[in-house]
Amino acid sequence: MTNAAIGSSLHRGMALLTACLLWTGGAFAQKSAPAAGAPTIVLRGGKLLTVSHGVIENGVLVMATGKIASLGPAASTPVPKGAEVIDVSGMTVYPGLIDSETHLGLTEISAESSTNDLAEPSEEVLPQLHVWEAFHAETAVIPVTRVNGITNAIVAPTAQDTIPGQDAFIQLTGASRDQMLLVKDVAMPLNFTGEQRRNQSWEKAKFPFTRMGMAAQLRQAFVDAEDYQQRLEEYAKKPPEQRKTPPPKRDLQLEALLPYLRGERPVVLAAEEPSDLDTALGLAREFHLKVILNHVSHSQRMLDQIAATRLPVIVGPIYEEPKDDERYDAVYKLPAELFQRGVKIAFASYTAHESRNLPYQAGYAVAFGLPYEEALKALTMNPAEIWGVADRLGSLDAGKTANVVVANGDPLDVKTDVKRVFIQGREVPMTNRQMRLRDQYMK
Repeated sequence: MTNAAIGSSLHRGMALLTACLLWTGGAFAQKSAPAAGAPTIVLRGGKLLTVSHGVIENGVLVMATGKIASLGPAASTPVPKGAEVIDVSGMTVYPGLIDSETHLGLTEISAESSTNDLAEPSEEVLPQLHVWEAFHAETAVIPVTRVNGITNAIVAPTAQDTIPGQDAFIQLTGASRDQMLLVKDVAMPLNFTGEQRRNQSWEKAKFPFTRMGMAAQLRQAFVDAEDYQQRLEEYAKKPPEQRKTPPPKRDLQLEALLPYLRGERPVVLAAEEPSDLDTALGLAREFHLKVILNHVSHSQRMLDQIAATRLPVIVGPIYEEPKDDERYDAVYKLPAELFQRGVKIAFASYTAHESRNLPYQAGYAVAFGLPYEEALKALTMNPAEIWGVADRLGSLDAGKTANVVVANGDPLDVKTDVKRVFIQGREVPMTNRQMRLRDQYMK
């Protein structure tokens, strides 16, 4: 092969490597099924909780081509000719709820290991794993969840590894996995709760066994990724005729960390205790990570420091018991305490099977001081903003995706029944496996 041919071949190889890196550099947005065929549906007479601009009593909401076409008071909002009109008088209409961390589609029967795809235990740092590759769209758990008004969710691995993979953002309906995945790699969990220590027993002990071991392992991974990027950039800068060696060998683990080190995607940093949170925040600052805080359930004495970071916080589960040195209501009051300090919060169930109870966490927080309007925002607008989809979801506004819920009362009240759910302007079936089993055996 001539020198020119070798140079041309290396140039093509480098171009391919660069294209691969660019592809992984940003969140891969997967468009859902086209909604052009969605019918024009009008919800008339209900109480509209817009979230973004107050409450409209006796309102009209028009859905067309999968989006909210218009909304407003019934007296002044025209109804398109030929539209299907549904009378929702006496009902409450609100945007679909967003669960900011679940395991939906990764587990079916908790006690049956073959139906669980929750975490890869072979290593601690596995950013190259993508939960969308394990996501099971046909799970029976999703219909159970959406009948209570949850229309979107973050799907994450469990927290047994410090970096267990990358999260996905889904909608809770679709003919296939690809139709349900709205953003494939939306964020990366970084877990620093103590649960990740490899302390099964002394005989089976693996690194890391301590907090300092966890921190050192993460720091090494980030340093290695920075070095990997530097080597790629140095190789790319060389003129083709000076590339006497092949490009750096592709490393999926280090490559997956690069978008997070560049601040292109957020890291969801989970810590509960003050000491863990302090160490993890130090690592985030050291590597200039874009951070969403998670849990902080037992870090009440650091709330002012958390507020000073101006980072959003995912809270829950709110039913957690207090530690021995905490007040009985320490966890219950946490959402209110964060809000009072100006922190943007969002709620998460952290489960698959209990995700349907997400609105009741917000209702519980209201009972312990969180303003009602803020609790509703923490289920809708706030998570939409945190996950970068506020232009499409999170409120009842013209032009946004028509993910709309109709219920017979307050969405945060356990006595309320959801009557209708629309996702992308299409009504989804209000049935699930639990309902079918109930009806079968009630007879």
